[in-house]
Amino acid sequence: MIQTLWLIGIGTGAPSHVTGEGMAALRDAAIILVPHKGDGKDDLAELRHRIIRASGSDARILPFDYPERDPGVPYLERVEKWHDEIARRWQKTVGTIHPDGPVALLVWGDPSLYDSTIRIAQRLEPQPDIRIVPGITAIQALTAAHAIPLNAVNGPVHITTGRRLRDSGWPDGVQRVVVMLDGDASFQTLPAANLTIWWGAYLGMPEQVLDHGPVAAIRDRIIATRAAARQRHGWIMDTYLLSKET
Repeated sequence: MIQTLWLIGIGTGAPSHVTGEGMAALRDAAIILVPHKGDGKDDLAELRHRIIRASGSDARILPFDYPERDPGVPYLERVEKWHDEIARRWQKTVGTIHPDGPVALLVWGDPSLYDSTIRIAQRLEPQPDIRIVPGITAIQALTAAHAIPLNAVNGPVHITTGRRLRDSGWPDGVQRVVVMLDGDASFQTLPAANLTIWWGAYLGMPEQVLDHGPVAAIRDRIIATRAAARQRHGWIMDTYLLSKET
C-alpha cells in the first residue's frame, strides 16, 4: 500500500545531475519503483539502477512493466486511460506491502515540467502524501551544453511539445521556443527561413550529441544523427531550442 510517495527528479539520466536533495531522498526511501518499457529500452531501467547505486540507497527495488498506449482511441482519451493503468500498476506492484518508509519513483528531468507523474500520483486511492523533489530539467541541460542563455534580451520563451508545434505552428508573440517530447523532429514542419536551432540528445551523459545552426542548413543532418543514435541505443531523448530572427 502506498501511503507516502516521493517523486524524485533525476535530470537527464546522469547521476551527476541528481541534486543532493534527490540523492538523500533515494537513500531515505523504503521502496523504489522502477519501470521497464521493453522494446529494447532496458538501458532506461539500467540508468535508473545506476543512479540508485550512486546514491548508496538500500531501498527495496520493485520493477513494473509500463503499459502501452492504445493508438485506436483519440489522443486525450488515450492518455487518460494510459495514466489510469500506470497508477493501477503502481498499486499492484506495491500490493499489500506496508513499507516502513516512503515509496519513491525516479522521474526524468523534473516532475513539474512536461511530465505526468504528478497527475498519475493524484489518481491513487487512497491518496498518499506526495513529496516532489525537483531535478535538473532537460532545458537547463540543453542551454548549459550549448553555453547559451535561454531567452533573448528582454524576450519571453515558449515551451511546447512536438505535437503542438506540428499542429499549431509557431506560437504568436515569441522569438524563442523550446520543444520537448518530440519523437518526429517536428522542426522540419516549419518554414526554415530565419530559424536557428540548438539541439541535443542524451544530455549530460557520455552519449551526448549536440548540433547548432540555421535550420535550413542542418535540418537533414540532425534528422540523420537522431536516427543513427536511436538505432545504436534503442531509444533517444532529445530537446531543442528554436529562435526566429526578425
